[in-house]
Amino acid sequence: MPRLFRHTSLAVAMLLSVLAFSPVFADPPHRHRGPCAIQYPSDQTIEWECRTLQRGESLEKLFGEQWTDVARFNRIDRRHAVAGVAIKVPKDFETLAQFTPLPLFYEPAEEAEQFILIDLSEQFLGAYEFGALRFALPIASGNGSNETPTGEFHITAAHRSHQSCRYTVEGTDRPYPMNHALRFHINREGVSYWIHGRDLPGYPASHGCIGLYDEPMQKEQYGLPKDPELDDAKRLFEWVLGGEAEDDKVIQLQNGPKVHIIGQAPGHEVHSP
Repeated sequence: MPRLFRHTSLAVAMLLSVLAFSPVFADPPHRHRGPCAIQYPSDQTIEWECRTLQRGESLEKLFGEQWTDVARFNRIDRRHAVAGVAIKVPKDFETLAQFTPLPLFYEPAEEAEQFILIDLSEQFLGAYEFGALRFALPIASGNGSNETPTGEFHITAAHRSHQSCRYTVEGTDRPYPMNHALRFHINREGVSYWIHGRDLPGYPASHGCIGLYDEPMQKEQYGLPKDPELDDAKRLFEWVLGGEAEDDKVIQLQNGPKVHIIGQAPGHEVHSP
């Protein structure tokens, strides 16, 4: 066999070997197309079309005073609603004013003064009082590799200025803030699960916790947005406690609200409105 042919054959064999044992990522981390790649059951209740944000566009510039409604519908924050991201734009904005994918009355919560329902399939959280929905908030739950546990839990602790002991702010060595945190579960390995403020990129992205809007935290850590407005983590925190915490100590709750987590976090699917 000619030397050149032998060398070529060897090179091809080595290449095939590398390809055979190299991991292939169908959806590489941090390369999500945005909310249009996610489908929720409630998408069928509102007519919408997909729009890719262009350079210089923002939710405020495009939708004026209704930008918050569009953000909540897409489960996305302003930091992630940037050029190249495809978002869902309703054809009739009046349908967004009171949008919630959760039931206005939830029978299992009928006798509870406070009750929290989290629907992973919809990526939404509802705060109930004696079965009636008081308010509903978009969330970012765990993804396929870091799932949020489902079942029945209780809020057992609250911490206004909680920090992650495992994760840092992107591009820094600072612990990731988990402001206005409410603990609802500790697994057998001792890992705690909290509802807390975090980034909402428009798809399930946490490590198992439940994330809520916290624009004041984003401004502090990233410098954006300049005018923080969405602060759902604080709203839920103060609803559970009946007001703001007096200090930054962890508060143990003996009779915290029941938390019911249902459904399964959606994956990234082909857009077909």
